[in-house]
Amino acid sequence: MLPKKLNKKLEDRKANNAFRELGSNSKLVDFSSNDYLEFSKSETIFDAAHQYLVDNNLKQNGATGSRLLSGNHKLYNEVESEISKIHNCEAALIFNSGYDANIGLLSSVPQRGDIILYDELCHASIRDGINMSNAKSYKFKHNDLEDLAEMLKRVQHDKSDTYIITESVFSMDGDSPDLEKLIKLTKTQNAHLIIDEAHALGVFEKGLVQKLGLENDVFARVITFGKALGCHGAAILGSQDLKDYLVNFSRSFIYTTALPPQALANIKIAYNELTTTNEIYQLKENISFFKKEVKRIGFQKRFLDSDSAIQCCILPGNEKVKSVASILQDHGYDVKPILSPTIPKGKERLRFCIHSYNSKEEISEVLTLLVTFANQ
Repeated sequence: MLPKKLNKKLEDRKANNAFRELGSNSKLVDFSSNDYLEFSKSETIFDAAHQYLVDNNLKQNGATGSRLLSGNHKLYNEVESEISKIHNCEAALIFNSGYDANIGLLSSVPQRGDIILYDELCHASIRDGINMSNAKSYKFKHNDLEDLAEMLKRVQHDKSDTYIITESVFSMDGDSPDLEKLIKLTKTQNAHLIIDEAHALGVFEKGLVQKLGLENDVFARVITFGKALGCHGAAILGSQDLKDYLVNFSRSFIYTTALPPQALANIKIAYNELTTTNEIYQLKENISFFKKEVKRIGFQKRFLDSDSAIQCCILPGNEKVKSVASILQDHGYDVKPILSPTIPKGKERLRFCIHSYNSKEEISEVLTLLVTFANQ
């Protein structure tokens, strides 16, 4: 039996129509997954990764321990070296997930007396890492550099290091900050900029920071492999000194079993595919077509402005957005509702994830269904 307090929390979730349940993989048309380039289903990547393991006699199922004990198999150094070259940085350190990377970075790097300023819509993993830190933290208005500048004036002082944290593509809105102006501000204020690129890698080629040529102006980038790269794990990109520091002080790195060789081989081969694939260009075309279709149906005011693979239609109220999502699913389209309290009450939405493999016919039909049932 659960304690009464826990039962009460579950009952409250059900009463607010916000109860979460685990689903199963569906055969519906995919407008919900983060598999933007269909790499997760690529037999080419699967077969090449397997063959690489066989050719290099890496026939083991597990890493056997943490990287600081027995788990630092030779593939780690090889893949981290390749990633650092691809992303034009001194060093890369692989973590088991994006969540592990963010809490490992943010719980260990900012020190007592330091200042953390973060976008109010930053991912839960960023917030959890900040909460584990001994630094003082303050949130600024979403993508509002004027608010950030004013906050810097109020809280920054000579004895503190200041860390500014944001995302290059926000997972629940799909929008991006003005990175060039943000970097100018951080340089003026001598602050350290950390950018999570989870939903930019593969969608904007090697990430939005690198696409804009700003990688040398960022203290740390967090990239994840479970989205457009279709495999598992994450990495922090930065200086060799930062990597050395994290190896010594990042608890989510130190105290966990390392990834097995299969996971590292998948990352390696997925990057090879990323540099040669045409799927990125098809994805860009589909995003552009989706936005044109939104205008055609006259729904642009309900959609948040986004040039990424994440396109969100605001339908306030958990009951309303769940109802429309259910209808779209009944018609064969896997579109997920995003409910409060995951996002603020009144900002509930349908989150359309666009992929390189969505056809124009599918895009047109799902949006036609949306306008039909959202207005009822």
